[in-house]
Amino acid sequence: MHGVWRDGNRFQLLAESSRFLPAMFDAIEEARQSILIELYLMESGRLTTALLDALARAAERGVKVALMLDGYGARGLAREDRQRIESAGIALRLFNPLGFHSLARNLTRDHRKVVVVDGRVAFTGGFGAVDEFLSAWYEVAVRIEGPVVADWVRLFSRLWDSPLTRGEGSPSLVREVGLSLTEREDYRGMRGRVVWGQGYRYQAIRHSLYGRVSSAQRRIWLCTPYFVPTFSLRLRLVRAARRGVDVRLLLPGKDHDHPGVRYAGQRFYRRMLKAGVRIFEFEPSFIHAKFTLADNWSSVGSCNFDHWSLHWNLEANQEVDDARFAGEVAALFERNFSASREITRQEWARRPRWQRIKEWVFGRLDGWLTRLR
Repeated sequence: MHGVWRDGNRFQLLAESSRFLPAMFDAIEEARQSILIELYLMESGRLTTALLDALARAAERGVKVALMLDGYGARGLAREDRQRIESAGIALRLFNPLGFHSLARNLTRDHRKVVVVDGRVAFTGGFGAVDEFLSAWYEVAVRIEGPVVADWVRLFSRLWDSPLTRGEGSPSLVREVGLSLTEREDYRGMRGRVVWGQGYRYQAIRHSLYGRVSSAQRRIWLCTPYFVPTFSLRLRLVRAARRGVDVRLLLPGKDHDHPGVRYAGQRFYRRMLKAGVRIFEFEPSFIHAKFTLADNWSSVGSCNFDHWSLHWNLEANQEVDDARFAGEVAALFERNFSASREITRQEWARRPRWQRIKEWVFGRLDGWLTRLR
């Protein structure tokens, strides 16, 4: 099932946790019927404590709360917090807990991030419930209203009912939320669709990006924290730059949570710079955001467009086809480009031998992991 383009939505770009976290918490505090939350990362700390406080208050006033976490990404959630979730009446399910089955199955992770309140407002992006998102990591989210919210509920519901998901909460819990959905307002707004990926089995996100990169006439700006692109994406970016499209990459600088991934991706810099692709490394902090702009098409969500996301993970993005929203995304890119160091072709050619060795070593490791598929 492919994502369906729907008119009449409202999308609000929320850059940095100082904007999207208060907006999410306000929506949770205003919930009257249901709260659905799907996250990859959740570990005990200040942010998780605040979130569980808000969810417990919602459950106390009769709101149905469903929390779905990845079985690997939630390893840092303390037993006390799990007990608190249960005692508060919050339905908790874990996707694909680690077990003694195939390696490929253990590698399949739910990397999606979505919050849906009352079936009326949703949030997605690259966020998680870990304290790094309070200030240390730069992140972007989008607030969503309109017909596409129902698609986010449907996507959540299918995974909640999946045979790979374990835990409390009957399938009827989420179905009841879905049955209550109605398109209650005529938003007369923006065009958008929910698009998702399920590893190598279903790659709608990947094909959507490829199509946009191939057809872009003016600009292709891409921000991802883990830049280890497929050969097809690299080829499309190079071809776009050679035909005169303004191709820019916004990537993390030295501040990175997985430096080896950065080195593995840097081995592709030379060819891209030679083709005219501009590369910017963000300096203020680790940039964990995942957002893309191709002409007036935008995409914000969980997918990193690396081998891991495309081969193993469950991902989901919100796509928007609207000039107004594209203008906001472009302005955000420009601000971040200004806070970054641009890598030039001449500078990259002079990089030290030790840098080249690290690119080779981690590149070989990435190639080995990719072949596990």
